[in-house]
This record gives sequence, C-alpha cells and structure tokens, in this order.
Amino acid sequence: MKVLKIFLITVAVMLVLGIGGLVFLYNWAASDLPGFKKITDYKPPLVTTVYANDNQVLGYFYKEKRFLVTLGQMSPWLPKAFLAAEDASFYEHEGVDLTAIARAFVINIKAGHVKQGGSTITQQIIKRLLLSSEKKYKRKLKEAILAYRLEHYLTKDEILTIYLNQIFLGAHSYGVEAAARTYFGKHASELDLAESAVIAGLPQAPSRYSPVRNPELAKKRQVYVLDQLLELNWIDRAQYDEAVNKPLEYTSMADPSWKVGPYYLEEVRRWLVDMYGEEAVYNDGMTVTTACDIKHQLAAEAALRHGLEESAKRRGWEGPTENISLGDAGRIQEQGPQDAEDVEKGDRYRAVVTRVKKDGAEVVFGAFNGFVTLKSMWWCRKPDIKKSHEDVRDPGDARKVLKKGDVVWVSVADIPEVPDAVWTLGLERDPMIEGAIVSVKPDTGEVVALSGGYDFGRSQFNRATQALRQCGSAFKPIVYSTAIDNGFTPASIVMDAPIVFANESEGKLWRPENFENTFYGPTLLRTALVKSRNLVTIRVAQKLGIHKIIERARALGLEADFPSDLSVALGSASVSLMNLCKAYTAFARGGTTIQPRLVLSVKSAWGEELYASQPEVVEAISPQTAYIMACLMKEVVRDGTGWRARVLKRPIAGKTGTSNNEHDAWFMGYTPYLLTGVFVGFDQMKPQGKWETGSRAASPIWVDYRKQVEQDYPYQDFTQPPGIVMVRVDGKTGKLAGPGSSEVFFLPFKEGTEPTQMAAPAGSDGVPASDDDLFKQVF
Repeated sequence: MKVLKIFLITVAVMLVLGIGGLVFLYNWAASDLPGFKKITDYKPPLVTTVYANDNQVLGYFYKEKRFLVTLGQMSPWLPKAFLAAEDASFYEHEGVDLTAIARAFVINIKAGHVKQGGSTITQQIIKRLLLSSEKKYKRKLKEAILAYRLEHYLTKDEILTIYLNQIFLGAHSYGVEAAARTYFGKHASELDLAESAVIAGLPQAPSRYSPVRNPELAKKRQVYVLDQLLELNWIDRAQYDEAVNKPLEYTSMADPSWKVGPYYLEEVRRWLVDMYGEEAVYNDGMTVTTACDIKHQLAAEAALRHGLEESAKRRGWEGPTENISLGDAGRIQEQGPQDAEDVEKGDRYRAVVTRVKKDGAEVVFGAFNGFVTLKSMWWCRKPDIKKSHEDVRDPGDARKVLKKGDVVWVSVADIPEVPDAVWTLGLERDPMIEGAIVSVKPDTGEVVALSGGYDFGRSQFNRATQALRQCGSAFKPIVYSTAIDNGFTPASIVMDAPIVFANESEGKLWRPENFENTFYGPTLLRTALVKSRNLVTIRVAQKLGIHKIIERARALGLEADFPSDLSVALGSASVSLMNLCKAYTAFARGGTTIQPRLVLSVKSAWGEELYASQPEVVEAISPQTAYIMACLMKEVVRDGTGWRARVLKRPIAGKTGTSNNEHDAWFMGYTPYLLTGVFVGFDQMKPQGKWETGSRAASPIWVDYRKQVEQDYPYQDFTQPPGIVMVRVDGKTGKLAGPGSSEVFFLPFKEGTEPTQMAAPAGSDGVPASDDDLFKQVF
C-alpha cells in the first residue's frame, strides 16, 4: 500500500512537471507571437491586368507574377494533387498533424538526414506569411501554435485558397494560375490531371523540379504525386495510367505587354500610378478595362510607322548605320531571321552589304542571302531641306549609294519559294522623324487607338500626350468658329493682301505670309479656311480681338500658354495632340466637348469596383456653329489641303496644320463616329524639309489608318440642326449665286445671316462686295 502511494505521488509529480513543462514551453514560444489575423485579410502581391475593350490582354504590371484565383476557378485536380503531395490529411487535422510529424521523424532518422517534412499546409502558410525560415525549435513551436489558432479562425477552403495562391512555383511564378500560364500556356481551370501533378510537385524544390530546366526530374516528381493520389484512392488505375503516359507539352502563355499598344499601355500605367500610387499598381492585382480597340490600335501603329518611314525617305539618304568588316557580319546576322516561316513581306531587318554592282547590292541578313535592287534606291539623294523629294533623280548606279561592309536597313519585297534562294529586298532607312496618332469616338470620348512614336523601345516619350508643339493652321477652325459667332459668315469677304505689324518695344517688324507667298485679293471666308490663307486669318483675328479667340480656345478645352498677339491665330501656341483632339470633339459632336478617355473601369483583385469612367461633357459652342464648321472643314477635304482623305469617299471634315519652317505637321480629320489626329515632327525641333506640310507628312498617315477601319462604320454625314439654311453662293462676291456665277459653293448659314442679294451677271459693272457693311472696308 505504501509502495502504491509512492508510485501515485511520483506519477502525479511527473504529470505536474510535464504539464508545467508544456505550459512553460507554450509561454516561452507564445511570448512574442505575431498577430495572425492579418492572414485573414489576405492581400498578396498580385498582377494588375490591363484589358482592351474586347477583353484581350493589353499588358501586365507586377512585382511578383501572381494571379488570384478561387478554388472554383481551378481545375478540380489541382487542389487534390497538392493535398496528395503536401498534406493528405489536411481536412482532418487542426493545423498540426502529429502522425505526419512522427512519420517524418522516423524516415529522417533512418535516412540520416532530413528527407521528409511534417509541416501541414496551414503551417507552411504561417511560415511564409508570418515567420522566418530559420530551423529552430522555438520557431517550429510558434508555427504550430499559430497554425492551430488559424484553423479555428478560417475555414479549410479559405486556408487552401491562400496556400495555392501564395506558393512559389519557380520561373518567377507565384500561385497556381501563374504556374499554369508559365509551364502549360493555360489557365489553372484548364489543367488536366497530368499537368496538375507536375505543378503540385514543384513546391518542394521549384528550381530542381522545373519542367523547363529539368523535364526528367519533373516527370519523376509528377509520378510521385500520381502515386500518392492512387494510394489515397483519389484516382483509379485507369486515370493513373492515362496521366502517367500522357506526353507533356511545355509552353508559356505569351505576355503581350509592350508589344501591341505600348504607348497606350504606358499612358494607362501613368494614369494608374497618379490615381492609386505605384505600390498599388504593381501589387494590388487590379483589373483595368480600357477603350483600346486592338484592330484600331494595330492599324494606327502600322500607319504611323509607315508614314514616318516614307517621311524619312523624302529627306534623302544619310548613309549606313555603320560600316564593318565582313568577318564581323555574324553579329548583325544573329539579330535577323533564322527561319523563313517567321518572315512576312514588308518586314524590316538590318543587313550587311557583301558586294555592290551597278544594278544593286548583295547582302546577308539573318540566315539568308538577299539582293537590294537599284529600283528601291530611287529616293537616295543627298539631304537638302530646301529641295522637295520631287527634285530627286534616280541615282542610276547602286555603287553611288552603298559599299561593301555597309550595315543598312532592308525590307522584304518578295519571299522566295525556296528559302535558300536569294531574297529580293528594298533599301530602307531608320527614321529619326517622330510622330503620334490619336483616335477618339466623339460620342463617348473613348480613345480607341493611341501611338506616341515610331518605336517604344527607342523612346518612351509619348508625343501624343507629352509633346507640346505649335499646331499651325490646325488652330484656324478655332479662329473661324469665333468669327462665325461674331458677325462673320462663310460668305464674308476679307482681303488677302500683305500686311506688316510693328513691335515698337522690340523694334521689330512682323510680316505674316501665305504658305505659297502669293496673295489673292478679296477672298471668301470659306475659301480662306479651305485654302488655309494666313493673311485672311490674321485680318479676321484683328477684327475679332485676340482675347475672344483665346476665350474660345479655352472654352474648347485647350490648355496652353497663348501668346497675346495675332500670331495666336496662326497656331503659335503649343498644344498636345490629345488636347487638340478634345477641342475638335466640339465640331464633331455638335457643340459640346468630351474628355478623351483611356481607362473605362478599374476593379480590385476581388472584383470590387474602384473606378468607373463617365463621359465628361462641356458646352462649348452652339450646334449651328459646330455644323457650319463641319461643313467648311468638309470643303477642306473636298477642295483644299485635306484632299487625300477624299479617297475614303465619305463625308469627312478635316484641317491640316504646318508650323513655321515645316517644324510641325498636323492633320485633324473627323466624322460623326470617329475623330483622328496625326502629328509629325522631330523631337529636337528642326525643319522637316520643303513641302513637308500637314497635307504631305501627316494626312497620308491619317488616310492609311482610316482605310483599315472605315468600313466598320455605316455611311454617316453630320446632322443639320434647326436654325441652319443652305444657300448657293457666288465664290467671287459672296452673294447669292446667279446664272452667270462661274464659281458656286453650297454653304450653311445661321438663319437670318444668309446673303439676300444676287451676284451681278458676268461682264456687268457690279463691284464685288460682301453681304454685310462690315466687310465693305478692306482691312
């Protein structure tokens, strides 16, 4: 009896000491535990995805390549495969699996080293999100305590979702969605059993078991995962055999970022950073929907690049990019095409000249041999900004242009049926000229296309939004719209004659001139705009007063430092292409401006709406004035400097613009359904060359783009508002056209301002005059 009592006392003491020891260990480990509840507000670094308007991906922004997906957005095989490989009893334990720990202990003792871990998925989350990876007993105790607590705060599905989105799976991929895209070019929802087992085998050693680096080891690890699934009876033998024997094809989902619409994407990125901050843009996994239309974007980019290349050719030949020894040609060839299937007609590559003959030059490019024809060198002249390209004569001999060892740009003129044959090529040059194009839907303000330069890789400066340049005569519609609201009509007569202004404070004279340095005398207001007559515009501005013109420009939304002199009427203020497009929306929309919109909506990673764009509309001019200006700018296309747009055979309104010395060339053209602006000019302001005007340099780009998209819209003309009357006008006098009128225009007028007198018959003694006494005096 005494022995039994001693035994019981001893057991009791040991229990007390054991419990005390456990309490001590618990308090020791739990003394400085981090708060685990932040895991419940799971916000890992995620990829922000930018979409075009048809849900095609325009690009990604991220620091860690991770896409958040729920269990329901994964293949059902994925969670099963991960559980089989990492934590088969996940749905039974409470955060710590003592059986797995004991099993791992025995295996590791037998192996003599750490071969298997006993951590549950919950413990792995705790380790990755809250604790360090140091291998100390105190850290393992903390891990177990926190895992137990987390299991009583979140559901099992929530814990598993966090794990499958958080885990690093190699190749810069975090989470199963990123891994599915990286290794199989699929979404996580599309993975089959075999593919799911490959990805589930990665967490233990992502680099070692990488399907890309070590496909054989990846296969062994896949079989291990499938063995576990079979042993657990989560798959049957037929499924196992099919998965084991299925050939694995590894491919990565293409990242479209900075390929299509790089300037558009960068503008969206800058907007997002301004709106939400850089950390949010690169970590919060936002979903951004833009107004970008991929068809429009591709067409706009191609048109701009082609237009700038043609512009460069018109300036002549500036020589090769470099001259090298033929022994160094391999350096250039490595950069070119190696497979004929990758080449399309019109593609441009760098080539090395190996031999020059009179009729052309033999070159090597990529893995191929080519011949640059003399015919393709028609544009090669010595650069001279005082001469037009029409003055160019065929060089007549390729040896005047090229020599052996020259590194030049060539374009593929024809692809031979046999790749080993000699390819026919054309000589090209890399344009230093830059430009921009913006296309906006006037009804909504949606920017369907935007390109801010020739090559985003060469320069990220966006000439559509960041460049401030003089818009020249593209500003004149603003002047003439002001005139229409202040006593002028399309039939008003203004003198086109020399005029001189003295600046007494600076002791200088200003002599504005017409582009052709010719003067036409009394001129219809309609004709002055259509033919872009500077001197008429100056006289109109002088009569209106500069302040009225600046007020109108600001009412249309133009943001510029307007000079307080008459040069403002000729577009001397510097504006961005995007801003000028906004001003022109008033003419396309019937009087109201609308803010161009790139970003339509922004949602959080969980689908919550953070931003929804709404049209920003401002009253600017009357519908009648807008309609009159649209009609006059249709005349610019029909009979003036915008004539190249006639090829579309649509009612198109537009205006060219050219600044002094051909520094800047513009074309602003619009229909009721689409407004497009084009700018061309050197970054370092210098002349483009003789006749490099808005008509020649900018409008062909506009036309090339619109040719590709115009048929997507029904034929539509501008709607005539109430209060407008259409009158046949004599082009010489501005009066009603009569039987003897040799030049007749059908023009719009605000009701009550139309001419009422008939033009005098031909041969009479009638004196040309306007329909208003205001214009009887020539000024």
